[in-house]
Amino acid sequence: MIQTKDKGRECLNTEITNAVQATEKEEQYDESAKRLLGNKYILAHILVKTVDEFRGMNPKDVIACIEGDVYIGTVPVEPGLTNAVAQSMRTIGERIVGLNTENKEILEGEIRFDIIFYVRTRAGLSQVIINVEAQQSPPKGYDLLNRGIFYGCRMISSQKERDFEKMNYNDIKKVYSIWVCMNMDENNLNHIHLVNDTLLGNSGWKGKLDMLNVVMIGLGKELPEHDERYELHRLLGVFFGSHELTNEQKLNIIKSEYGIPTEDIREEVSVMCNLSQGIKEEGIAIGEARIIINMHNNGFTNQQIADVTDKKLQEIEKILVSNTGNI
Repeated sequence: MIQTKDKGRECLNTEITNAVQATEKEEQYDESAKRLLGNKYILAHILVKTVDEFRGMNPKDVIACIEGDVYIGTVPVEPGLTNAVAQSMRTIGERIVGLNTENKEILEGEIRFDIIFYVRTRAGLSQVIINVEAQQSPPKGYDLLNRGIFYGCRMISSQKERDFEKMNYNDIKKVYSIWVCMNMDENNLNHIHLVNDTLLGNSGWKGKLDMLNVVMIGLGKELPEHDERYELHRLLGVFFGSHELTNEQKLNIIKSEYGIPTEDIREEVSVMCNLSQGIKEEGIAIGEARIIINMHNNGFTNQQIADVTDKKLQEIEKILVSNTGNI
């Protein structure tokens, strides 16, 4: 009885350890993905293909339009926090201009924008606020587009007393919430925005219909050829696709096809590649373990399982002990 309990505890501890390690790797992968997407060269390529004001421009010229810092994982999404005013300001009522106005320690655990920054249009007359988000796969608990709309609305509402004051709603800046979703069935690109349907009368209502924009970029599992239509998907697919490419192959495509300097991103690409391979191998190992456990539960002997799975008997026994507390 004591031995069974000990095995049960050992099993539970193993499962917890595996879960923690898997979560840590996925979090590291996410952080690397954000840093890579936050590179101004890559952001410029995204802007050229998704934001009307930059279409047709050379990405190198767009880099100069990105103003100030690119905030990565520091600006909260929650209402009341995106544009929080620091309590320690010496002058009462003084506003803090900029997105990164939050106390990181107080806001631990809060949901934050992956990437958010200001960009000035090519004419230099107005600013646009851009948010870029990365998703490894479509979420199961909700529709991703709904989240994209929410993020866009938060970017608009948080501008009050930061980008416009009092009732000056004409000063609201245009916003784009751009979502890069991996592991899709096909490459796709959608622009969701406001439209005005005239139902009765001819009165024209003034206002900025282009104020709220959500862009959904779906990356297919196959890396597309270098074609103008799929130019952005190929660039992002090199970083985030599930295909097999070595570090050097990825860096060569990035440099030769897109003219992006690789010195600053070489280490990040390497980290992501290694983490991706580790996550993949863990996924395969978990799948194999489930098959072995199911066979064991259906009456197969350890030797029969070893013969079918082409593994050594000792490996089968170790997997069963680690995952079920049984042999």
